[in-house]
Amino acid sequence: MNPHAKLISSLSLLLGTTITISSNHWMMAWTGLEINTLAIIPLISKSHHPRAIEAAIKYFLVQATASALVLFSSMTNAWSTGQWDITHLHHPTSSLLLTTAIAMKLGLVPFHFWFPEVLQGSSLTTALLLSTMMKFPPITILFLTSHSLNPTLMTFMALASTMLGGWMGLNQTQLRKILAFSSISHLGWMAIIIIYNPKLTLLTFYLYSMMTTTVFLTLNTTKTLKLSTMMTSWTKTPMLNATLMLALLSLAGLPPLTGFLPKWLIVQELTKQDMTTTATVIAMLSLLGLFFYLRLAYYSTITLPPNSTNHMKQWHITKPTNTPVAILASLSILLLPLSPMILTTI
Repeated sequence: MNPHAKLISSLSLLLGTTITISSNHWMMAWTGLEINTLAIIPLISKSHHPRAIEAAIKYFLVQATASALVLFSSMTNAWSTGQWDITHLHHPTSSLLLTTAIAMKLGLVPFHFWFPEVLQGSSLTTALLLSTMMKFPPITILFLTSHSLNPTLMTFMALASTMLGGWMGLNQTQLRKILAFSSISHLGWMAIIIIYNPKLTLLTFYLYSMMTTTVFLTLNTTKTLKLSTMMTSWTKTPMLNATLMLALLSLAGLPPLTGFLPKWLIVQELTKQDMTTTATVIAMLSLLGLFFYLRLAYYSTITLPPNSTNHMKQWHITKPTNTPVAILASLSILLLPLSPMILTTI
């Protein structure tokens, strides 16, 4: 890809995200979302592979529909209340339309179908952007309108996302698709608590982004795209693969690791809101996700490839130290003891 085009796309991504997260007016938020959509499309389709072009078209169609719904929702609200302020979303139809639009933008069930396909057609770095940075503006809009959302609808979508994200990830062999379903599952955890404690949703998103970035950057370093190549990648970078295993277990939410913190806080908050049944159901559904994370962790370090494998054992590579991966991996694994300090921020 042309370096100048790449620079323009990257700067436009930053600009679009900044405009949306800092705006109070619906039109400005919509403008930021549109800039974001247009900026990421060249990054998705840069390989010129038919699958990448297909992914870019699917992404564009879904995002354009969602943006039209955001516009329609804000206009209906302005028509009935006379307010263009994002926090003044009082019209029930507008609220329903906005929830649908944001669910499409994020990939919440039942509007999740595009997300695994688009991730599979993108490179690992673009898939990382789609899983983290591109979800930040829609989550910010949900954060600002959290008082107007329908609790029953959000709970249903959240539970369905957690269930489907875990269930669909079970039989996947492509790592990008597994991480896409992992993202859908985590979005369920964020959506269930947005009405009761919006700051906790943001904390969950930040920690999820950090852990996912660690996993994506590690996979990008070892050039691993599917489970069969993951089995042989331990010969390239043994220490990095051991770290990847811990990062995956952290994403799964196992106790001594960072990923346990948001799940623990969300279950605690749901119990405080007298939603013990919901808390139990979502905790049980996360076991589905735990299964495929354990499978990935097993493939990354514990399994030696069978002798009949078609892949050659790869050379042990000695790259210069990758500082961002080292820092992110440390944070993804070791933040739980700092939870009292983190809790003072929410």
